[in-house]
Amino acid sequence: MSTLLAILAIAILLICLLWILVPAVYGLPPLSAGSNRIRAALTMAELQPGETLVDLGSGHGGVLVIAACEFGANAVGIEAGPVQNLISRVNAFRKGVGSSVRIETGDFFQADLSRAHVVYAYLTSRYAKRLGEKLARELPSQARVVTVGFELIGWEPVSFDREHLIRLYRK
Repeated sequence: MSTLLAILAIAILLICLLWILVPAVYGLPPLSAGSNRIRAALTMAELQPGETLVDLGSGHGGVLVIAACEFGANAVGIEAGPVQNLISRVNAFRKGVGSSVRIETGDFFQADLSRAHVVYAYLTSRYAKRLGEKLARELPSQARVVTVGFELIGWEPVSFDREHLIRLYRK
């Protein structure tokens, strides 16, 4: 019994370390933007049913679930953390939107964003220049980008929510 408890404790510790360390390695915010802030961003982006939303660094999938449940979007999350990926899948399944949510494991700088109607990014300014260049190259005309807490270098926001620090950009 004590061996089983030790194994369980080690597994829990490993999961917690992965939850914290993987985002830290990539320099991403460790906390979610919060559901009110997410709704404000998706509303600002005018996300429509059937559109494809891509969440860069999707964490536990909160944005994906809200986009699919409340906006009728096809939601794609790109997340490097294995624990976050698992939790995202569980959250989408639990909310009944598993068929509208897809989670890809990996670095969002390697992902193809050419089919995105809306890109959601809650990152740090460390990524602003490189991400702005990638989005300019890959996004289709009229795609929208919402950023939470940072500005895209080389892009001019068409709207700014000062209360939630959300910027909307259009290509």
